[in-house]
Amino acid sequence: MGAADTIIKDMWLALTTVKSQEISLIREIRLPREIAAIFVGMALSVSGAIMQGLTRNPLADPSMLGLTAGANAALAITIALIPSTNYFGIMVACFIGAAIGSILVFGIGVMKEGGFSPLRIVLAGTAVSAFLYAISEGVGIYFKISKDVSMWTAGGMIGTTWHQLRVIVPFIIMGVLLSLFLSRQLTILSLSEEIAVGLGQKTVYIKFVLFLVIILLAGASVALVGNMAFIGLMVPHIVRANVGTDYRLIIPFSAILGATFMLFADTLGRTINAPYETPFAAIVALIGLPFFLVIVHKGGNKFS
Repeated sequence: MGAADTIIKDMWLALTTVKSQEISLIREIRLPREIAAIFVGMALSVSGAIMQGLTRNPLADPSMLGLTAGANAALAITIALIPSTNYFGIMVACFIGAAIGSILVFGIGVMKEGGFSPLRIVLAGTAVSAFLYAISEGVGIYFKISKDVSMWTAGGMIGTTWHQLRVIVPFIIMGVLLSLFLSRQLTILSLSEEIAVGLGQKTVYIKFVLFLVIILLAGASVALVGNMAFIGLMVPHIVRANVGTDYRLIIPFSAILGATFMLFADTLGRTINAPYETPFAAIVALIGLPFFLVIVHKGGNKFS
């Protein structure tokens, strides 16, 4: 589906060795884009689910806790200072930036007693994200690379290539598998720290590994498609409303629903005003913002 008409036969031929203009359109432009949508949807949804369980904060989301803003700032600095860096280098920079952004948010959160309350963490995340986005914009203006930075950080799957997927997708698969492996421990942690310690869990070790998984998934997502808000917030809430509070179910179903949602939203953005492209991030925001406001109004319990 898209501005150029194709048929089911073209789609089948695109998966074989036949080449033509229509086949190249599907194989080299649309197929990588949709695979990117699937894996980024998985990454953002699973990282959001882990963050909500780990912090017991119903408003936790990679975009709201400084991860995506940190990755964006690191990406801008890398493009400015090391313009010849390859795609793997950009991905590593995004991982480092995501880690710095989240450390700043949680660092501010623990400066005062009760700092890990949902409201304080969200406020800290908003402030840190605004600061890091300002750094990204400032670097773009100072080094005259605003267009290059915007192309990376605007949010969208346009121009995704097979090479990018070969670099990014293994990291996303690794992160999802690690989260599934630790899903039982995450379920216990999401209930109570005291219960986890009482059951003999190495809570510091488990939190550290899960934190690395979140950075891995969020950093890979930003490196591939830029800034995407609300997906990591919405999808886990919807899943919990249907499967309960066991993360052995929440994580796989979040991965499936997140991939489906991203695929649907990207297809909508490509077709709703064809041949023009509707910004993907705008479609997600139109759906996600009302959802976020409902969660805030209900204290995070509406969909739990």
